[in-house]
Amino acid sequence: MATRAQDQTPSTAAAPAARSRTSAKGEQTRARLIAAARTLLAGDTAGRFTTRNVAALCGVSHGMCHYHFQDRTDLIVAVIEDIRPEWIAPLEAAVDGPGSFAARAERVLDLLTRPENPDLAHLHSALHWLALNDERVRAGLAREYRDWRACFVRLFAVLAQERGGSVDPVALGESFAAAVDGLAAIQSLDPGVGAAAVLRTLMDALARD
Repeated sequence: MATRAQDQTPSTAAAPAARSRTSAKGEQTRARLIAAARTLLAGDTAGRFTTRNVAALCGVSHGMCHYHFQDRTDLIVAVIEDIRPEWIAPLEAAVDGPGSFAARAERVLDLLTRPENPDLAHLHSALHWLALNDERVRAGLAREYRDWRACFVRLFAVLAQERGGSVDPVALGESFAAAVDGLAAIQSLDPGVGAAAVLRTLMDALARD
């Protein structure tokens, strides 16, 4: 009995390691599929976006794509979540970092006036277009934008705290977020619009006593 127990030990110990390798490989494949989906969406092929095309670009079978993602929409929602570190996380860091309202506002303005990554801009445009006809995509994108707008509300909550609650952070934060969205739309048509001057003027006006 003791001998049989010892004989089984290596096999038993190896099982978790094998599962771990399989899991890691699966995560790598999933990440590759999301990267391929991003490439297609950021290009001129958003209207022809299919899981079959993503799988082909990724170099895996169509069945493997559906092993990781239920359908086309599931993959698009994963892309929405994947880009969060590139546009929401930096804003959260700028707003939630240390310092006064003025210091945080300066970090936010610096972030908002940096040149946008062209691929990310094209990707956002494609996602907005897809959201028009897909409720799950619209809901996923809406969740991300709620978190994005909430950053500006938290920024102006710092101002409200500094002034003893004499300002409404929700109204000011939502107003600034709407202005940033509107400016982005204008700049997509006319890149010559001076974003830095417009946003700084607006921030100063909203923060004025």
